[in-house]
Amino acid sequence: MRRNTSIVLLAVGHACVDIYQGAVAALIPFFVAERDYTYAVASGIVLAASLLSSVAQPVFGLLTDRWAMPWLLPVSTLLGGVGIALSGLSGSYGLTLFFVAVSGIGVAAYHPESARVARQASQGSHHGSLHWTPVLVLPALAGAALCVPVLRMLARPQTGTAKTRVPRSADDVASFVKLSCAVVFRSVVFTGLSTFISLYAQQRMQGSSTAGTVALFLLFLGGAVGSVLGGSLANRYDRVRVSRWSYLLSIAAVTGVIYTPGPAMFLFVALTSAGLYVPFSLQVTLGQDYLPSRIGTASGITLGLTVSIGGLISPLLGHLADTTTLQTALTPLIAMPALSWLLFRVLPEPTTPKPQAAAPMPASARQDA
Repeated sequence: MRRNTSIVLLAVGHACVDIYQGAVAALIPFFVAERDYTYAVASGIVLAASLLSSVAQPVFGLLTDRWAMPWLLPVSTLLGGVGIALSGLSGSYGLTLFFVAVSGIGVAAYHPESARVARQASQGSHHGSLHWTPVLVLPALAGAALCVPVLRMLARPQTGTAKTRVPRSADDVASFVKLSCAVVFRSVVFTGLSTFISLYAQQRMQGSSTAGTVALFLLFLGGAVGSVLGGSLANRYDRVRVSRWSYLLSIAAVTGVIYTPGPAMFLFVALTSAGLYVPFSLQVTLGQDYLPSRIGTASGITLGLTVSIGGLISPLLGHLADTTTLQTALTPLIAMPALSWLLFRVLPEPTTPKPQAAAPMPASARQDA
């Protein structure tokens, strides 16, 4: 019962943090409309959120491998929320980039420690204008509050548990590198679409802002549906096979998003969402199982560095859109899930290593003690 409660609280808290990754994309149409930003300038905001996050997240992963830092969960949640909340209040582009970057650091700090705590606990519309961005701090407050009871429960001493360790020899570094590359390609297509899908849908639907809102909502809807579906399918088949199928679906779905005319576009947005989100959580646990001796590092890379790299590509897509069309700029994204699919074809399903109990103290040492 205690384990289930912790997992539920962590899941809801994690969702509160992930709001701020999606919030940047949701704000892009407002920056374009209210501040007359070009596509390239607007996508620079996505870059600001991703750049520091991509660098910081593996660092936090390394730190959490050495020291448990549960306090990072509520603190980083608040940091992620406050940064986004302040991003729309200043007309200064520099300050906007700064506040978005602060939010990115908060998101970066959250994920490695949350992955470690979750593994421990589980045992194995946008409407309105930029002046309303302060309201976006509310999920951060809720997320931080949800972390507190979990940390209290996990801090209680547990009887009958022995400290275990996993040998470095159990790490499959080659497979982890291939997995990380697959996650990078997934990040490029998802971040590219999330940055421009709202503006693209508005163009395709004669300037309808509602169309942009619906498209962005459908793209992020997969975060909930895809994760649940992915876990269910992985229990029946295996994670590598399910991820491979999902990326194969995503190739056709992304093509449909970019080239299907009329409202049918929304169907393909939903399919893209499912195809890209089904493997998301599976990739995290795969990374942990490929690097069982370095759970924090694996989480920092699969949840941080590789995911954030997509934001580094957004300004290139924005520049291409400014010089050509949005459709032309989005077309290269079709290749990204294909590359992920090819990498998953050569990945093995890892076997869970058996942890080794810490070596017992020699008898002589016990006597000396």
